[in-house]
Order: sequence, then C-alpha cells, then structure tokens
Amino acid sequence: MKWLGRRESDNVEDRRSVPGGKAIVGGGIIGIIILLVNVFGGENARLITPILEQLQGGQPQTENAPPLSAEDEKMGRFVKVLLADNEDIWGKLFAENGMSYQNPKLVLFRGAVQTACGGASSASGPFYCPGDQKVYMDLDFFEELKTKFGAKGGDFAVAYVIAHEIGHHVQTLMGTSAKMREAQEGKSEAEANKLSVALELQADFYAGVWAHYNKEHLDAGDIEEALSAAHAVGDDAIQSKMQGHVVPDSFTHGTSEQRMYWFKKGFNSGDIRQGNTFDEIR
Repeated sequence: MKWLGRRESDNVEDRRSVPGGKAIVGGGIIGIIILLVNVFGGENARLITPILEQLQGGQPQTENAPPLSAEDEKMGRFVKVLLADNEDIWGKLFAENGMSYQNPKLVLFRGAVQTACGGASSASGPFYCPGDQKVYMDLDFFEELKTKFGAKGGDFAVAYVIAHEIGHHVQTLMGTSAKMREAQEGKSEAEANKLSVALELQADFYAGVWAHYNKEHLDAGDIEEALSAAHAVGDDAIQSKMQGHVVPDSFTHGTSEQRMYWFKKGFNSGDIRQGNTFDEIR
C-alpha cells in the first residue's frame, strides 16, 4: 500500500512503551488458545479452557514493555495513515447519506490493556469496544496470523483488520450493533451466534467498501493479502486447525468463504446499501 508521506491521524494512542497490565509470557499456542476462548466461547471455550489452565500454570508475568524499535515506529506511522484514510472515507460516506461521522480512537498496546469493555490481553486479537468507541490492537497479532493461521501477511492484512474493526464503529454509530444485541435476547445460543455472524460479515463488507474508495493507494497484491487474512480468520478454518473439526452452530464470525465473499462484495460495489448481511447471509 502506498502510504509514506501521507496524512497521519491524531486519533492513535500509542501505549506500546507504557508499562501497564500484565502480559502473559509464552505467547505461541497459549495466545491462540486465549484467542479462541475470547472469540468463540460456547463449546470451544469448554473444550479449550482446561488446556489453557494447564499450560498457563505457574508461568511468570511481566509489567515491563520493551522500548519501541525503528520498525515499531514505522508501523505506528503506517497505522496512523490507515486510520486517517478511514476517517476521510467514512466521513465522506456518512455526509453523503445525511449522517455525521464521529472519529474513533485506535489504541496500540502490548501484552494487556484496560478498556471500557474490561481488561483484555493481546491474545484476544484486535477488537472494537463500543463503550469507549476505541479500536484496540497489539500488532504482534499479525505475526501470529501469518505463522499460526497461514495468512500471507503484508501491510494490507493490517489494513483489512483495522478497516474491519472500524466497520464495527460504523455499526455502533448506525445503531446496528444495539439492534443486533436486542435481537439476540431470548434466542438460543445457535440463533444468537447467527446474528453475531451477520454483524461480523457486515464489518467485513464495510472493510471492502473502505478499500473500494482507497484504490488509488493500493499496490498490486493488496486485495489478495486482505482476502488471505479473511480466509485465515474464518471460523471453520480456525476450528479445523485447532480442534480438527468444525461446529457450525458455534460460529460467531463466519466461514472463510463468507468473510471473503462479503469483503469482495464491499470492494466491488462500494455501496453501503448492499451490506445487509442479516437478510442475505451467503
């Protein structure tokens, strides 16, 4: 992606060199297990939690964050450009549709972080907290995405994930997230999960819409990097890799095929009106 020398957002909070929360030492498979517990819950949580407790037992913890390297500084600037692009594009789209866009914050951290939604570790993966309207991200996640889940990596994998999380902010501003949570009340776990899948796929669609309006800054292969990341974090791909079988009723984010389909639909159309995943889950 072409990003050097472009506008950087002022809405990034870089906490990577600030001591705070306790970071789990060990990472690797433990990090992946925590990610699955946080993301999937339900049956996967019941299967994985005993393993997690056994692996974590007695491990040391640290509160010290290493200083930022030159590469860390570069990635921080890259993230600021990505957030600026999201601000510009969503601000314009909201205005065109008679709405007012409120810029979210993006927090870079290492190890662990406290949010309005509670505490979280880096193993939770990037996430959006509607309570404070902030995206939280430990950039080490992208190395895990590549080495553990088989994604191609590359800078546009980062761009896709940030755009997906900003998609959740868009849903918060539009009231979609609140309506989804209301609709989940009284539903079975499987039915509630289907609504969660629809919400996540819509965030993928919005990520594609963002990429559509950012074409002038894309390099060859960028969209393939985004699709590779989307494939890697499909519920079926993760469950198959981690437990050897899939449990469709426990899906909360959508299959690899669904995630790629909705990202591509957003990218090809650029039309936010075509993202009603709740009525049109493929």
